[in-house]
Amino acid sequence: MFAVLFGGVETLLPVFARDILHVGPTGLGCLQSAPAVGALGMALFLAHRPRLQHAGLVFLVAVAGCGLVMIGFGLSHVFWLSLLLLGIFGALDTISMVVRDVLMLTATPDAMRGRVAAIEGVFTSSSNQLGGLESGVTAQLLGPVVSVVGGGIATIGVVLATAGLSPALRQLRTLLPAASSAQHPAHENHI
Repeated sequence: MFAVLFGGVETLLPVFARDILHVGPTGLGCLQSAPAVGALGMALFLAHRPRLQHAGLVFLVAVAGCGLVMIGFGLSHVFWLSLLLLGIFGALDTISMVVRDVLMLTATPDAMRGRVAAIEGVFTSSSNQLGGLESGVTAQLLGPVVSVVGGGIATIGVVLATAGLSPALRQLRTLLPAASSAQHPAHENHI
């Protein structure tokens, strides 16, 4: 959520297309679709691979990677590089969403699952709009490049703080609950 909140890159794409990359409406359309292409590619990859190992570390690296990619995008003046970075952003965001959603479903007690899912849904659906507001205000005050690069730095800072405050997340091995993997060994090949 913080990667989207601090790095509302997609909200600022019209400004980058017009003023920084000079690619016009067609280029803007390509930039807007690049995260979805990366997300689709990663979703297909994850669907056809064995169980995710070191899930907590993978999650933290994916979100930190989103921050690094945002910094790279903010500094890029090359259209194809910007497209590639946005595609990588979509792929990394998909990894973090898969880990987060599976953890929410498996680690939450049955009695709390509906409430936790509702709260997670509110945060997930509102983070894009709030991130767009934050990015727009920051871009107006400091410029679009500073807004995106600053968002990437803030995202990495949140990851470092989370990694420091949550050793259980850092050390999380698998996304399967212990009871489930013991009762259903056949599920070990799935995320």
